[in-house]
Parts: sequence; structure tokens; C-alpha cells
Amino acid sequence: MTGLTMWRLGDTTLRWGDRTYLMGVLNVTPDSFSDGNQFNDCERALAQAHHLVAGGSDILDIGGQSTRPQAEDVSLEEELARVVPVVRAIRQGSEQHPPLTIPLSIDTTKAAVARLAIEAGATLINDISGALYDPAMLATVADLGVPIVLMHSRGTPKTMQQLTQYDDVVKDIYDFLAQRVEAAIAHGIFPDQIAIDPGLGFAKTYDQNLQILRQLPRFRALGCPILVGPSRKSFIGHILNQPDPQKRVWGTAAACYGAIAGGADILRVHDAAPMHDVCRVADAILRPSP
Repeated sequence: MTGLTMWRLGDTTLRWGDRTYLMGVLNVTPDSFSDGNQFNDCERALAQAHHLVAGGSDILDIGGQSTRPQAEDVSLEEELARVVPVVRAIRQGSEQHPPLTIPLSIDTTKAAVARLAIEAGATLINDISGALYDPAMLATVADLGVPIVLMHSRGTPKTMQQLTQYDDVVKDIYDFLAQRVEAAIAHGIFPDQIAIDPGLGFAKTYDQNLQILRQLPRFRALGCPILVGPSRKSFIGHILNQPDPQKRVWGTAAACYGAIAGGADILRVHDAAPMHDVCRVADAILRPSP
């Protein structure tokens, strides 16, 4: 990798290459594709945060804007109202749940949400647009001095599934991510503070998602830790003939193993405990101790 081989997030250090890290999904939305309306109040979100931590999550990824296909954008005010109180609640705790010090990622494309969530206690930014939706995002992240995950996508969640034509899907994604990494560095973000995500399911067909997983090692050349988010995705449902996203746990497990074999450093998942077991076994096979 081009920079340091670790992230320090508060009291937590993530050392790239030592093992696979889990990013637990905490959607505080009414309309996410597999868990919408389940955790969109503070107490339920706080309970789920503790459930994800107990399951082995290393990071919690908090999102207030659904990114499922056809999802409508939400206003800045609405997204702030969804995520900032949850970040504060996780940090402060409640009568039922003690405070958590786990790294918190804010899943947003809006610079103002990123800034206020970091001020509330989040520790990194996860931007599905590669920091393209909001021209202030990269400068904001540089000013905050926090890491960012840059993901590949096209269009918006409402239009992305009509934008799946590529000359060479893996090369096109690689080139996009290389450009976004260069832009982040040009805005003052340190190279060792950047991770990349090829964006499974975002403007990709079933076959293209499989191509990305098969060719994941190509992205190592970008010199950044790689995040992969296969959890409960529709390409898994296609393989299994399983329309219910919450019944795709074992398919997700197989996709997670494939991603680890391809060099993924972080897996973004809904089902932390079973994927934690997958990571432990996969790491024992693929990252043997010296």
C-alpha cells in the first residue's frame, strides 16, 4: 500500500493485512432494501448497535439515506435528524445500553452530514458516490482529518440500474477509483486515510458483480485498503433463487469468503455474528500466521 498500513480510529487500530475487519450495517431509514424501518428510532438503533458489536463488528456504518435501487433522495435536514441523534446515543449510551467506543462510520454523500456526524462522535466517512455528489465533500474530509471510503457508482440510486453499460467493467471501475483517489489527495486527504469500494450492486448487473469478485485482486494496485459490501445483495438472491434479502445469510457468507480470498480488508455486512465466523475461518486459511 502507498501509505501507512493501518488506521487509528480513536482507541482502535485497524492493521491492514493482519485480518479481515467487519463493518456492521446500521440503517436508520424507513426504506432500506433489507432492514428498512427496523432501527429508525434511537433506542432500537442503540440496541442494534450493541447486537452488531456483540456479533464481532469492528466498525458500525450508520446511514440515514437508503441507497437501494429506486430510492428517493432525502433532504439534508431529514438525514441529519436520522443519523446525528443515533451517533450521539451510541457514544453517550442509555439506561439500557452503556456507551460504545467502537469506530463509527457515517454513510453519507452530503458534506454537512459528514461534518456534523463527526462532531457528534463518528470517526470516518463512507461515501457511495466516490465524493462526487457533493463538491464540498473532499475538502470537508480533509479539514476534519478523518478517513474516507470512496465507492464506485453511477447515477443515483433512482437511476443506477439503467447505467450498467461498460467497456470493461473492472477496468472502468479501477480507473474511476484511481481518479477519485487522486482527487482526494489533491484536496489534502492523506493517502493512508483513503479506502476504496468497487460498489457491488451499484450500477452493476448480476454477471458484473461476479466479475468484480473474481478480479478483486486487481484493485490492490491502487494501494488502498479495499472494502466490499456483498451482504444480502440481489446477485446472491439471483444465484439462490431467494427473493427475501434476510434469507441470504449463507449466500452472503460464500460471497464474503470470495472477497477475502480476493484481498478485501473490510466487509460491510448486516449479519455480524455469522460473518465474523466466516472471517475467522477464512483468515486462518488465507492469512496464516508467520
